[in-house]
Amino acid sequence: MALSEIFFLAIVFYLLYRFVFNFLVPVARTTRQVRQQFRNMHEMQEAMRQQQAQGQEQPPQQRPTQKPPTGDYIDFEEVKD
Repeated sequence: MALSEIFFLAIVFYLLYRFVFNFLVPVARTTRQVRQQFRNMHEMQEAMRQQQAQGQEQPPQQRPTQKPPTGDYIDFEEVKD
């Protein structure tokens, strides 16, 4: 093999290496992260739907009405000049 062929193959392998590790690997990682985020978002939406469905089946819980404290309560009135 001639020196020029070895030099040419070295350049080709170097460019191929840079293409794979500087383009394909980051694109694959980003694609995987985006898919995972979409999956998580879909799961959260499903959980919210299930909670809403359960909330509609059960009667709303009654909150005890709170009475204002009795005693030394003075109603505040704003004084405008």
